[in-house]
Amino acid sequence: MAKYARGTVKDFPNFDAKADAETLRKAMKGLGTDEEPILKILTSRSNAQRQEVAVAFKTLYGRDLVDDLKSELTGKVETLMVSLMRPARLYDAHALKHAIKGAGTNEKVLNEILASRTPAEIKMIKDVYQEEYEANLEDHITSDTSGFYQRMLVVLLQAGRDPDGPINESLVEQDAQELFRAGELKWGTDEEKFITILGTRSISHLRKVFDKYMTIAGFHIEETIDRETSGELEKLLLAVVKCVRSVPAYFAESLFYAMKGAGTDDDTLIRIIVTRSEIDLLDIRQAFRRDFAKSLYHAIQKDTSGDYKKGLLLLCGGEDD
Repeated sequence: MAKYARGTVKDFPNFDAKADAETLRKAMKGLGTDEEPILKILTSRSNAQRQEVAVAFKTLYGRDLVDDLKSELTGKVETLMVSLMRPARLYDAHALKHAIKGAGTNEKVLNEILASRTPAEIKMIKDVYQEEYEANLEDHITSDTSGFYQRMLVVLLQAGRDPDGPINESLVEQDAQELFRAGELKWGTDEEKFITILGTRSISHLRKVFDKYMTIAGFHIEETIDRETSGELEKLLLAVVKCVRSVPAYFAESLFYAMKGAGTDDDTLIRIIVTRSEIDLLDIRQAFRRDFAKSLYHAIQKDTSGDYKKGLLLLCGGEDD
C-alpha cells in the first residue's frame, strides 16, 4: 500500500514491540484495568507496529491481545481499540462483510467505502474479501441490493475508473452535455448515463465535467442528482461526486453529520478516524475547520466522553486554531 504523508498517526520512533507488549500486559493484569497506557500505546503506533505488538504479546504470554482488550474494556472504547488492532488491509473487507451480513444492509458503509477508495484499493479489498471469507464480494453485494443502486455499486466494484491523464476537452463537453440531457432535459432520468460517466471516468476528467456542467446548466451537478434521483442511488451518486471533488471534504462532512444533533453515530466516527488516521486525517481536519467553522478536535471533545473521547482525541492529533 502507498505511504501517505497526511496522517496523524505515523510509525513510532524507537519502537519496541516487546516493551509495548509488557506495558499492555501490566495495564490489564490483575484487578482493574489501567486504560491510560493502553490508549497511549495503541493510538501512537502505526497499524503495522500494532500488529508487531500483538505478535510480541502472544510470544511473551501465550495470550491474544485482542481477546484481552475485549475482556478488559467495554463499550465504545473497546470498539475503538479493537478497531485499531484490525490489520489495515482487512479493515474495509471486514466493514463491508458486516454491512451486508444478516437482515438488512448498511448502505451507508457500502456507499462510503466504494465511493472513496481508489481502483487499486478496491481491487485489494476484493482480493482480501475472497481470501478471508472464501466468497466473492460482488456476489454478496448483488444478492443484497437491487436496481440502479446495485448497478452503480457493481460499476465501482470493477475498479475500472480511467487513470488520470491528459484532459480531452471535447469529451468533457460531450459528457457534461450527456449528463444534462440525461437529467434536466429528459422526462424521467437516464440513470444509466449517470452510472457510466460517474463510475468510469478519471477523477481529473470528472472535475472538468462538473465545471462544464455548471456552465451549461447554471447550477451544480449535485442539485440535478438531488432532483432527478432518490433513495440509495441518490446517496451513492452524491458520495461519488463529493469524493471526486475532494475525499477529505467528503469525510469531513460525514464526520460533521455523525456528531450533529441528538446522539452520535459512533460507528461512522470510529470507522473514519481509524481508517484515515494514517492516510489523510490532517487534510480532513483542515476541511472540517474550513467547511464547518470549528475544529474536528473541538467537535469530538463536545460530542464524546470518557476514555472513548481520550482515544479519539489522541488519534485526531490536535487542535486546528
